[in-house]
Amino acid sequence: MSGSAPRPVITGIGVVAPTGLSTGDWWAAVLRGESGIRRITRFDPSGYSATVAGEIPEYTTTDRLPSRLLPQTDRMTRLALIAAEEALSDAGAEPATMPDFACGVVTAASAGGFEFGQKELEALWSKGGRYVSAYQSFAWFYPVNTGQISIRHGLRGPGSAVVAEQAGGLDAMAKARRHIRSGTPLMVTGGVDGSLSPWSWLCIIRSGRVSESSDPRRAYLPFDRRAEGAVVGEGGALFVMEGREQARERGAERRYGEMAGHASTFDPRPGSGRPPGLRRAVELALADARTAPSDIDVVFADASGVPELDRLEAEVIAEVFGPRAVPVTAPKTMTGRLLAGGAPLDVAAALLSLRDGVVPPTVHVDAPAHEDLLDLVRDEPRERTLSTALVISRGLGGFNSALVVRSTP
Repeated sequence: MSGSAPRPVITGIGVVAPTGLSTGDWWAAVLRGESGIRRITRFDPSGYSATVAGEIPEYTTTDRLPSRLLPQTDRMTRLALIAAEEALSDAGAEPATMPDFACGVVTAASAGGFEFGQKELEALWSKGGRYVSAYQSFAWFYPVNTGQISIRHGLRGPGSAVVAEQAGGLDAMAKARRHIRSGTPLMVTGGVDGSLSPWSWLCIIRSGRVSESSDPRRAYLPFDRRAEGAVVGEGGALFVMEGREQARERGAERRYGEMAGHASTFDPRPGSGRPPGLRRAVELALADARTAPSDIDVVFADASGVPELDRLEAEVIAEVFGPRAVPVTAPKTMTGRLLAGGAPLDVAAALLSLRDGVVPPTVHVDAPAHEDLLDLVRDEPRERTLSTALVISRGLGGFNSALVVRSTP
Protein backbone atom coordinates (compact mmCIF):
# COMPACT_ATOMS: atom_id res chain seq x y z
CA MET A 1 0.00 0.00 0.00
CA SER A 2 1.49 3.35 -1.00
CA GLY A 3 2.49 5.95 1.55
CA SER A 4 -0.23 8.30 0.26
CA ALA A 5 -3.03 5.86 1.09
CA PRO A 6 -5.41 7.15 3.80
CA ARG A 7 -4.48 5.82 7.24
CA PRO A 8 -7.70 4.62 8.90
CA VAL A 9 -8.42 5.68 12.46
CA ILE A 10 -11.26 4.80 14.83
CA THR A 11 -13.18 7.91 15.91
CA GLY A 12 -16.31 6.36 17.44
CA ILE A 13 -17.22 3.24 19.41
CA GLY A 14 -20.64 1.74 20.14
CA VAL A 15 -21.03 -1.29 22.39
CA VAL A 16 -23.91 -3.59 23.31
CA ALA A 17 -22.89 -6.36 25.69
CA PRO A 18 -24.24 -8.58 28.46
CA THR A 19 -22.56 -6.23 30.96
CA GLY A 20 -23.63 -2.89 29.47
CA LEU A 21 -25.71 -1.29 26.72
CA SER A 22 -23.17 1.46 26.14
CA THR A 23 -19.42 1.69 25.83
CA GLY A 24 -19.00 3.41 29.18
CA ASP A 25 -21.16 0.99 31.15
CA TRP A 26 -19.55 -2.05 29.56
CA TRP A 27 -15.96 -0.81 30.04
CA ALA A 28 -16.60 0.02 33.70
CA ALA A 29 -17.94 -3.52 34.18
CA VAL A 30 -14.87 -4.96 32.44
CA LEU A 31 -12.50 -3.16 34.79
CA ARG A 32 -14.56 -4.35 37.77
CA GLY A 33 -14.27 -7.92 36.52
CA GLU A 34 -18.07 -8.18 36.38
CA SER A 35 -19.53 -11.15 34.51
CA GLY A 36 -22.71 -11.11 32.44
CA ILE A 37 -22.84 -14.89 31.99
CA ARG A 38 -26.00 -16.35 33.50
CA ARG A 39 -28.70 -18.95 32.97
CA ILE A 40 -30.71 -18.18 29.85
CA THR A 41 -34.02 -16.42 30.59
CA ARG A 42 -35.26 -15.62 27.09
CA PHE A 43 -36.50 -19.22 26.70
CA ASP A 44 -36.47 -22.30 28.89
CA PRO A 45 -33.07 -23.96 28.26
CA SER A 46 -33.69 -26.98 30.50
CA GLY A 47 -34.10 -29.33 27.55
CA TYR A 48 -30.72 -28.43 26.08
CA SER A 49 -27.24 -29.63 26.98
CA ALA A 50 -26.07 -26.02 27.53
CA THR A 51 -28.08 -23.66 29.72
CA VAL A 52 -25.95 -20.54 30.32
CA ALA A 53 -25.06 -17.68 27.98
CA GLY A 54 -23.88 -14.11 27.87
CA GLU A 55 -27.39 -12.71 27.72
CA ILE A 56 -28.14 -8.99 27.47
CA PRO A 57 -30.75 -8.04 30.10
CA GLU A 58 -34.10 -6.80 28.87
CA TYR A 59 -34.31 -3.09 28.13
CA THR A 60 -37.03 -0.66 27.06
CA THR A 61 -36.78 -0.81 23.29
CA THR A 62 -38.96 2.23 22.59
CA ASP A 63 -36.57 4.43 24.57
CA ARG A 64 -33.81 3.65 22.08
CA LEU A 65 -35.44 2.96 18.70
CA PRO A 66 -38.38 4.31 16.66
CA SER A 67 -41.47 2.14 17.20
CA ARG A 68 -41.86 1.67 13.44
CA LEU A 69 -38.67 -0.40 13.39
CA LEU A 70 -39.75 -2.90 16.01
CA PRO A 71 -42.11 -5.06 13.89
CA GLN A 72 -39.51 -5.43 11.13
CA THR A 73 -36.35 -6.21 13.10
CA ASP A 74 -34.86 -9.13 14.96
CA ARG A 75 -33.40 -8.52 18.42
CA MET A 76 -29.91 -8.80 16.93
CA THR A 77 -30.63 -5.95 14.51
CA ARG A 78 -32.11 -3.75 17.23
CA LEU A 79 -28.91 -4.18 19.21
CA ALA A 80 -26.86 -3.33 16.11
CA LEU A 81 -28.88 -0.16 15.56
CA ILE A 82 -28.25 0.90 19.15
CA ALA A 83 -24.50 0.33 18.75
CA ALA A 84 -24.37 2.18 15.42
CA GLU A 85 -26.20 5.16 16.92
CA GLU A 86 -23.73 5.34 19.79
CA ALA A 87 -20.69 4.98 17.51
CA LEU A 88 -21.81 7.81 15.21
CA SER A 89 -22.70 10.03 18.16
CA ASP A 90 -19.38 9.26 19.85
CA ALA A 91 -17.55 10.26 16.67
CA GLY A 92 -19.61 13.42 16.29
CA ALA A 93 -20.37 12.30 12.75
CA GLU A 94 -23.56 13.38 10.99
CA PRO A 95 -23.81 11.50 7.68
CA ALA A 96 -26.73 13.69 6.58
CA THR A 97 -24.37 16.68 6.43
CA MET A 98 -21.77 14.84 4.34
CA PRO A 99 -21.75 14.37 0.56
CA ASP A 100 -23.75 11.56 -0.98
CA PHE A 101 -21.89 8.23 -0.99
CA ALA A 102 -19.32 9.53 1.52
CA CYS A 103 -20.32 7.03 4.21
CA GLY A 104 -20.67 3.25 4.03
CA VAL A 105 -21.16 0.27 6.31
CA VAL A 106 -19.67 -3.24 6.56
CA THR A 107 -20.82 -5.59 9.32
CA ALA A 108 -20.27 -9.23 10.20
CA ALA A 109 -22.87 -11.79 11.24
CA SER A 110 -22.90 -15.53 11.73
CA ALA A 111 -26.50 -16.47 11.14
CA GLY A 112 -28.87 -13.51 10.76
CA GLY A 113 -32.10 -12.93 12.65
CA PHE A 114 -32.79 -16.44 13.95
CA GLU A 115 -35.36 -15.40 16.54
CA PHE A 116 -37.45 -13.45 14.03
CA GLY A 117 -37.36 -16.39 11.63
CA GLN A 118 -38.40 -18.86 14.32
CA LYS A 119 -41.43 -16.77 15.30
CA GLU A 120 -42.56 -16.52 11.70
CA LEU A 121 -42.19 -20.28 11.18
CA GLU A 122 -44.26 -20.84 14.31
CA ALA A 123 -46.94 -18.56 12.84
CA LEU A 124 -46.82 -20.43 9.52
CA TRP A 125 -47.34 -23.87 11.04
CA SER A 126 -49.86 -22.88 13.72
CA LYS A 127 -51.97 -20.29 11.86
CA GLY A 128 -51.17 -20.36 8.16
CA GLY A 129 -49.22 -18.44 5.56
CA ARG A 130 -51.20 -15.20 5.74
CA TYR A 131 -49.99 -14.75 9.32
CA VAL A 132 -46.35 -14.66 8.26
CA SER A 133 -44.91 -11.14 8.28
CA ALA A 134 -43.73 -9.64 5.02
CA TYR A 135 -40.67 -8.50 6.96
CA GLN A 136 -39.57 -12.14 7.14
CA SER A 137 -38.17 -11.63 3.64
CA PHE A 138 -35.25 -9.68 5.06
CA ALA A 139 -35.33 -9.67 8.89
CA TRP A 140 -33.63 -13.09 9.06
CA PHE A 141 -31.06 -12.34 6.36
CA TYR A 142 -27.30 -12.20 7.08
CA PRO A 143 -26.75 -8.63 5.75
CA VAL A 144 -29.79 -7.20 7.55
CA ASN A 145 -27.73 -5.23 10.09
CA THR A 146 -25.82 -3.54 7.30
CA GLY A 147 -29.05 -2.73 5.50
CA GLN A 148 -30.94 -1.34 8.47
CA ILE A 149 -27.98 0.77 9.66
CA SER A 150 -27.55 2.12 6.14
CA ILE A 151 -31.23 3.03 5.82
CA ARG A 152 -31.53 4.65 9.22
CA HIS A 153 -28.46 6.85 8.85
CA GLY A 154 -28.46 7.41 5.10
CA LEU A 155 -25.17 5.62 4.47
CA ARG A 156 -25.25 5.41 0.69
CA GLY A 157 -21.59 4.50 0.16
CA PRO A 158 -20.15 0.97 0.04
CA GLY A 159 -22.26 -1.57 1.89
CA SER A 160 -21.65 -5.26 2.49
CA ALA A 161 -21.63 -8.03 5.08
CA VAL A 162 -19.15 -10.75 6.03
CA VAL A 163 -20.86 -14.02 6.95
CA ALA A 164 -18.63 -15.72 9.50
CA GLU A 165 -18.61 -16.13 13.25
CA GLN A 166 -15.76 -14.89 15.48
CA ALA A 167 -13.05 -14.10 12.90
CA GLY A 168 -15.63 -12.47 10.63
CA GLY A 169 -15.82 -9.41 12.86
CA LEU A 170 -12.16 -8.57 12.19
CA ASP A 171 -12.53 -9.36 8.50
CA ALA A 172 -15.41 -6.86 8.27
CA MET A 173 -13.15 -4.18 9.73
CA ALA A 174 -10.46 -5.09 7.20
CA LYS A 175 -12.94 -4.68 4.37
CA ALA A 176 -13.97 -1.30 5.75
CA ARG A 177 -10.29 -0.32 5.83
CA ARG A 178 -10.01 -1.19 2.14
CA HIS A 179 -12.91 1.15 1.38
CA ILE A 180 -11.25 3.93 3.38
CA ARG A 181 -8.02 3.41 1.46
CA SER A 182 -9.99 3.51 -1.80
CA GLY A 183 -11.33 6.94 -0.95
CA THR A 184 -14.53 6.53 1.08
CA PRO A 185 -14.23 9.09 3.91
CA LEU A 186 -16.19 7.25 6.63
CA MET A 187 -17.26 3.68 7.32
CA VAL A 188 -19.36 2.11 10.07
CA THR A 189 -17.99 -1.36 10.73
CA GLY A 190 -17.71 -4.22 13.21
CA GLY A 191 -20.24 -6.82 14.28
CA VAL A 192 -23.26 -7.39 16.53
CA ASP A 193 -24.56 -10.93 16.68
CA GLY A 194 -26.10 -13.68 18.74
CA SER A 195 -29.88 -13.98 18.81
CA LEU A 196 -30.70 -16.42 21.62
CA SER A 197 -33.69 -18.56 20.66
CA PRO A 198 -34.42 -22.31 20.71
CA TRP A 199 -33.71 -22.65 17.00
CA SER A 200 -30.40 -20.78 17.06
CA TRP A 201 -29.37 -22.41 20.34
CA LEU A 202 -29.79 -25.88 18.86
CA CYS A 203 -27.55 -24.92 15.95
CA ILE A 204 -24.93 -23.38 18.23
CA ILE A 205 -24.56 -26.30 20.60
CA ARG A 206 -24.29 -28.77 17.70
CA SER A 207 -20.78 -27.37 17.13
CA GLY A 208 -19.59 -29.52 20.05
CA ARG A 209 -17.60 -26.60 21.46
CA VAL A 210 -20.15 -25.23 23.95
CA SER A 211 -19.68 -25.87 27.64
CA GLU A 212 -22.36 -27.95 29.35
CA SER A 213 -21.61 -26.59 32.82
CA SER A 214 -24.61 -24.93 34.49
CA ASP A 215 -22.36 -22.87 36.80
CA PRO A 216 -21.83 -19.39 35.24
CA ARG A 217 -18.48 -19.07 37.03
CA ARG A 218 -17.14 -22.37 35.72
CA ALA A 219 -18.73 -22.73 32.30
CA TYR A 220 -16.15 -20.75 30.32
CA LEU A 221 -12.55 -21.19 31.49
CA PRO A 222 -10.09 -20.62 28.63
CA PHE A 223 -6.45 -21.47 29.37
CA ASP A 224 -7.61 -23.31 32.50
CA ARG A 225 -7.06 -26.96 33.37
CA ARG A 226 -10.82 -27.31 33.92
CA ALA A 227 -11.79 -25.94 30.49
CA GLU A 228 -14.54 -27.88 28.72
CA GLY A 229 -15.81 -25.51 26.05
CA ALA A 230 -17.10 -22.01 25.54
CA VAL A 231 -20.11 -19.95 26.56
CA VAL A 232 -21.88 -18.16 23.71
CA GLY A 233 -23.37 -14.68 24.09
CA GLU A 234 -25.07 -11.86 22.24
CA GLY A 235 -23.86 -8.36 21.44
CA GLY A 236 -20.72 -6.84 20.00
CA ALA A 237 -19.25 -3.52 18.93
CA LEU A 238 -19.47 -1.14 15.98
CA PHE A 239 -16.98 1.56 15.06
CA VAL A 240 -16.72 4.70 13.02
CA MET A 241 -13.59 4.35 10.89
CA GLU A 242 -12.23 7.29 8.93
CA GLY A 243 -9.18 8.28 6.98
CA ARG A 244 -6.85 10.20 9.27
CA GLU A 245 -6.91 13.38 7.18
CA GLN A 246 -10.65 13.17 6.60
CA ALA A 247 -11.23 12.89 10.35
CA ARG A 248 -9.04 15.94 10.95
CA GLU A 249 -10.82 17.95 8.26
CA ARG A 250 -14.19 16.97 9.72
CA GLY A 251 -13.07 18.18 13.13
CA ALA A 252 -13.30 14.82 14.90
CA GLU A 253 -12.59 15.44 18.58
CA ARG A 254 -10.94 12.08 19.30
CA ARG A 255 -9.05 9.27 17.65
CA TYR A 256 -9.03 6.08 19.71
CA GLY A 257 -6.35 4.54 17.58
CA GLU A 258 -5.29 3.40 14.16
CA MET A 259 -6.14 0.10 12.53
CA ALA A 260 -2.54 -0.64 11.69
CA GLY A 261 -2.56 -4.19 10.37
CA HIS A 262 -4.72 -7.20 9.58
CA ALA A 263 -4.45 -10.67 8.09
CA SER A 264 -6.67 -13.70 7.61
CA THR A 265 -5.74 -17.30 6.95
CA PHE A 266 -7.45 -20.67 6.69
CA ASP A 267 -6.41 -23.89 8.35
CA PRO A 268 -5.31 -26.66 5.97
CA ARG A 269 -7.45 -29.66 5.23
CA PRO A 270 -7.51 -32.09 8.19
CA GLY A 271 -5.05 -34.89 7.64
CA SER A 272 -2.88 -32.85 5.28
CA GLY A 273 -0.02 -32.74 7.77
CA ARG A 274 0.36 -28.98 7.35
CA PRO A 275 0.33 -26.72 10.44
CA PRO A 276 -2.74 -24.66 11.41
CA GLY A 277 -2.92 -21.15 9.95
CA LEU A 278 -3.09 -19.17 13.19
CA ARG A 279 0.60 -18.34 13.49
CA ARG A 280 0.73 -17.21 9.88
CA ALA A 281 -2.26 -14.88 10.48
CA VAL A 282 -0.48 -13.29 13.44
CA GLU A 283 2.80 -12.88 11.58
CA LEU A 284 1.12 -11.44 8.48
CA ALA A 285 -0.87 -8.96 10.58
CA LEU A 286 2.35 -7.79 12.26
CA ALA A 287 4.01 -7.45 8.85
CA ASP A 288 1.04 -5.49 7.51
CA ALA A 289 1.34 -3.14 10.49
CA ARG A 290 5.14 -2.93 10.01
CA THR A 291 5.37 -3.91 13.65
CA ALA A 292 7.90 -6.20 15.32
CA PRO A 293 6.68 -8.73 17.89
CA SER A 294 8.56 -6.81 20.57
CA ASP A 295 6.42 -3.74 19.84
CA ILE A 296 3.17 -5.49 20.84
CA ASP A 297 2.23 -4.44 24.38
CA VAL A 298 -0.77 -6.74 24.91
CA VAL A 299 -2.49 -9.65 23.17
CA PHE A 300 -6.25 -10.11 23.29
CA ALA A 301 -6.56 -13.86 22.84
CA ASP A 302 -9.20 -15.80 20.96
CA ALA A 303 -9.57 -18.00 24.08
CA SER A 304 -11.77 -20.75 22.67
CA GLY A 305 -12.22 -22.63 25.95
CA VAL A 306 -11.58 -25.90 24.08
CA PRO A 307 -8.41 -27.37 25.65
CA GLU A 308 -6.62 -28.45 22.47
CA LEU A 309 -7.41 -25.15 20.73
CA ASP A 310 -6.29 -23.15 23.77
CA ARG A 311 -3.03 -25.09 23.78
CA LEU A 312 -2.47 -24.32 20.10
CA GLU A 313 -3.07 -20.62 20.65
CA ALA A 314 -0.79 -20.52 23.70
CA GLU A 315 1.98 -22.18 21.68
CA VAL A 316 1.56 -19.72 18.81
CA ILE A 317 1.73 -16.71 21.13
CA ALA A 318 4.84 -18.13 22.82
CA GLU A 319 6.48 -18.93 19.48
CA VAL A 320 5.89 -15.47 18.02
CA PHE A 321 6.55 -13.32 21.09
CA GLY A 322 8.53 -15.63 23.37
CA PRO A 323 7.25 -17.52 26.43
CA ARG A 324 5.54 -15.12 28.86
CA ALA A 325 6.99 -12.19 26.92
CA VAL A 326 3.76 -10.19 26.50
CA PRO A 327 0.65 -9.79 28.67
CA VAL A 328 -2.28 -11.85 27.37
CA THR A 329 -5.91 -11.26 28.28
CA ALA A 330 -9.38 -12.58 27.45
CA PRO A 331 -12.03 -10.17 28.80
CA LYS A 332 -14.61 -12.18 26.86
CA THR A 333 -14.69 -14.47 29.91
CA MET A 334 -17.15 -11.85 31.24
CA THR A 335 -19.48 -11.89 28.24
CA GLY A 336 -18.99 -15.21 26.49
CA ARG A 337 -18.02 -15.55 22.84
CA LEU A 338 -20.36 -13.26 20.92
CA LEU A 339 -20.13 -15.00 17.55
CA ALA A 340 -19.34 -12.35 14.89
CA GLY A 341 -19.61 -9.64 17.55
CA GLY A 342 -16.95 -11.10 19.83
CA ALA A 343 -13.77 -9.99 18.06
CA PRO A 344 -15.02 -6.40 17.52
CA LEU A 345 -15.76 -6.23 21.25
CA ASP A 346 -12.14 -7.26 21.84
CA VAL A 347 -11.04 -4.47 19.49
CA ALA A 348 -13.08 -2.01 21.56
CA ALA A 349 -11.38 -3.33 24.70
CA ALA A 350 -7.97 -3.01 23.04
CA LEU A 351 -8.58 0.61 22.02
CA LEU A 352 -9.79 1.58 25.48
CA SER A 353 -6.84 -0.25 27.04
CA LEU A 354 -4.48 1.89 24.96
CA ARG A 355 -6.36 5.01 26.00
CA ASP A 356 -6.42 4.21 29.71
CA GLY A 357 -3.10 2.39 30.12
CA VAL A 358 -4.63 -0.73 31.59
CA VAL A 359 -4.89 -4.41 30.60
CA PRO A 360 -8.35 -5.78 31.48
CA PRO A 361 -8.58 -9.04 33.41
CA THR A 362 -9.45 -12.59 32.48
CA VAL A 363 -11.91 -13.74 35.14
CA HIS A 364 -12.68 -17.15 36.71
CA VAL A 365 -9.40 -18.76 35.56
CA ASP A 366 -8.13 -20.18 38.87
CA ALA A 367 -6.20 -23.19 37.55
CA PRO A 368 -4.15 -21.82 34.62
CA ALA A 369 -3.03 -24.50 32.21
CA HIS A 370 -0.22 -22.78 30.29
CA GLU A 371 1.75 -20.72 32.79
CA ASP A 372 5.02 -21.71 31.10
CA LEU A 373 3.81 -20.11 27.85
CA LEU A 374 1.42 -17.27 28.75
CA ASP A 375 1.56 -14.26 31.03
CA LEU A 376 -2.21 -14.33 31.47
CA VAL A 377 -3.66 -11.26 33.20
CA ARG A 378 -6.14 -12.69 35.70
CA ASP A 379 -8.66 -11.37 38.22
CA GLU A 380 -7.50 -7.73 38.39
CA PRO A 381 -6.65 -5.11 35.74
CA ARG A 382 -2.95 -4.47 35.24
CA GLU A 383 -1.78 -0.89 34.79
CA ARG A 384 0.77 -0.60 32.00
CA THR A 385 1.87 1.89 29.38
CA LEU A 386 0.39 0.65 26.10
CA SER A 387 0.70 1.81 22.53
CA THR A 388 0.06 -1.26 20.34
CA ALA A 389 -2.28 -4.25 20.77
CA LEU A 390 -2.95 -7.46 18.87
CA VAL A 391 -6.41 -9.05 18.68
CA ILE A 392 -6.63 -12.73 17.68
CA SER A 393 -9.81 -14.48 16.54
CA ARG A 394 -10.67 -17.91 15.16
CA GLY A 395 -13.94 -19.08 13.68
CA LEU A 396 -15.56 -22.47 13.37
CA GLY A 397 -14.33 -24.22 10.26
CA GLY A 398 -10.70 -23.09 10.34
CA PHE A 399 -10.93 -19.32 9.93
CA ASN A 400 -8.13 -17.28 11.52
CA SER A 401 -7.88 -13.51 11.74
CA ALA A 402 -5.53 -11.12 13.52
CA LEU A 403 -5.71 -7.33 13.81
CA VAL A 404 -3.25 -4.75 15.15
CA VAL A 405 -4.38 -1.44 16.63
CA ARG A 406 -2.01 1.37 17.54
CA SER A 407 -2.54 4.52 19.55
CA THR A 408 -2.38 7.83 17.66
CA PRO A 409 -1.02 11.21 18.77
